[in-house]
Amino acid sequence: MAKIISDNIPAIFIPFIIFPYIFIAAGCTGNDITSDAYGNFEATEVMVSAETGGRLLSLAADEGGRLTKAEVVAQVDTMALYLEHRQLNAQKASILTRLQEVRAGADVLREQKSVASVERDRVRRMHDDGAATRRQLDDAEGKVSVLERQITAAETKENSIRSEARVVDAQLERLRDRIERATVRNPVAGTVLSRYAEPGEMVTSGKPLYKLADLETMYLRAYISGSQLAEVETGQTVEVLFDGPGGSLERIEGEISWIASRGEFTPRTIETREERVNTVYAVKVRVPNDGRLKIGMPGEVKF
Repeated sequence: MAKIISDNIPAIFIPFIIFPYIFIAAGCTGNDITSDAYGNFEATEVMVSAETGGRLLSLAADEGGRLTKAEVVAQVDTMALYLEHRQLNAQKASILTRLQEVRAGADVLREQKSVASVERDRVRRMHDDGAATRRQLDDAEGKVSVLERQITAAETKENSIRSEARVVDAQLERLRDRIERATVRNPVAGTVLSRYAEPGEMVTSGKPLYKLADLETMYLRAYISGSQLAEVETGQTVEVLFDGPGGSLERIEGEISWIASRGEFTPRTIETREERVNTVYAVKVRVPNDGRLKIGMPGEVKF
């Protein structure tokens, strides 16, 4: 080929003829990658909110910062709750004092009943022997009966006071729970994505304080056609591709963790192996992240 060109065409034109052949050959021998599905990386995000209302005293959740599980992150003012707790403790102390008084009175009545019962039995024997009248026996039995009713009333009152004490105990328990919830502990380990409050602000129960996500494990949400469903199953190991530095394409191993049970219309930003497909099925591929993957980054998957 080179000889034919050199015999018929001036040498100055030879580079313009050879170079296109070189580019075509390079393109034909390149690594042309065809992926089976396309999507974007996402992470499991957790919105952490205040569980009780009050003034926010501190919030140690800086965007981009790493938080561990059960770490104390925020503190809501509990002074009002503390004062209410003291009031309930004083109320409980008063109830316990009343309970002791009723118990002491009931003990006195039981002692009186014991003495009256002995006297009644003595009068009954005298009545049987003809040494006491019926009226004396009735008076002795009546005295015992009155004391029994008084003891029953005292026991009822004692039970009522115990019920009051249990109500206060329940209120104290609920208050202790609210005080405990005023200390916000991080529910899961992760990286803070957004911060929504600042110390000094008034927060209410349920107000978001910050949002975090576990970026050590990412998920590629990709879409496949119905004809591809037979090729995938949960737990399957697949190859995940994503953009690297300098326009390179990097690879990492992933595992299919979820497959949608229903199809949906093709997302506008997603391409699949088959063009103009009406419905697709979403799949999630779990991928370990060494810091190269970011939320929203596009990715590809090969089965």
